[in-house]
Amino acid sequence: MTVRELEAAGIHDPALRAAYTHCRGLNARHGKTYFLATRLLPVDRRPAVHALYGFARWADDIVDDLDSSATPGERGRALLVLEAQLEAGLRREGATEPVIRALADTARRYGIDRVHFTDFLASMRSDLTVGGYATYEELGRYMHGSAAVIGLQMLPVLGTVTPREEAAPHAAALGVAFQLTNFLRDVGEDLDRGRLYLPAELLAAHGVDRERFEWSRRTGARDTRITDVLRAAAAHNRAVYRDALPGIAMLAPVSRPCIRTAFVLYSGILDAIAADGYAVLHRRSVVPRRRRAVVALDGLVRAVAARAGSRRGEEVPMVGPPCASPSSRPRVAPVREEAL
Repeated sequence: MTVRELEAAGIHDPALRAAYTHCRGLNARHGKTYFLATRLLPVDRRPAVHALYGFARWADDIVDDLDSSATPGERGRALLVLEAQLEAGLRREGATEPVIRALADTARRYGIDRVHFTDFLASMRSDLTVGGYATYEELGRYMHGSAAVIGLQMLPVLGTVTPREEAAPHAAALGVAFQLTNFLRDVGEDLDRGRLYLPAELLAAHGVDRERFEWSRRTGARDTRITDVLRAAAAHNRAVYRDALPGIAMLAPVSRPCIRTAFVLYSGILDAIAADGYAVLHRRSVVPRRRRAVVALDGLVRAVAARAGSRRGEEVPMVGPPCASPSSRPRVAPVREEAL
């Protein structure tokens, strides 16, 4: 499967192939939802997505790895080393780190603006010193670098049927929507790291503060006011998904099933959180396996149709709701890897 991706992408240098394969492994191990959606892309575009994911994952692990005993200063120095390696790689100075080698190659192949990587690393550095945000406006400035630029990095790889600048705001919004979902799902784990991404203005509007969240995390006790905060955060998150949705139709037809699937699976995490009673301070909510299988099969059918239409030179419209209800679907058989 990896060989097929690399051959289709025209990646023949052995060291470069090894670098992309390393990134694919990172995506498969750590980005299960993202990896599943990526496999719905045409094979020639997948290595680039693996490289972009690998870089983001590397930086995130430097900042967030709970199993590491590294101090904030040591993490900051590691980010500086990463940034120096990135700059060297983008200048074609023979990067040796596999993730940087693959990322630099992807950036050159697709003409990805390096400012997107610079902005991303700036937000990663802020995580070492900033533990919370007063307003959604402040949080939005952080998420430009930590999330919106991920969508902007992806656009050249995915391709568009409209001018790229028209699709860009929606791509940025989708990156933000995904991260807001992660923030809500991981609020307990982030508190353990000393961070709370729910703005203080949102907490105050419901009569609670950060200390109350920490108390709930520590004791396992519930507070209806905290539930109200989380419900309001989910509603805000859904509004951002609505802003992002029109952008899917602006993508190249062969890329739409991938992003559509990611959209459905990630927004489905909000449904899982609601079904769990917004207990994210105490357990991690996940989309049920059967639901994931239904969405994956739906995406596969759309991907096959899009590729067939592309070969015939046809435009494949994006029709129908994001995904039919699982109860309306037959029992789903496992999807064979060779079909992807």
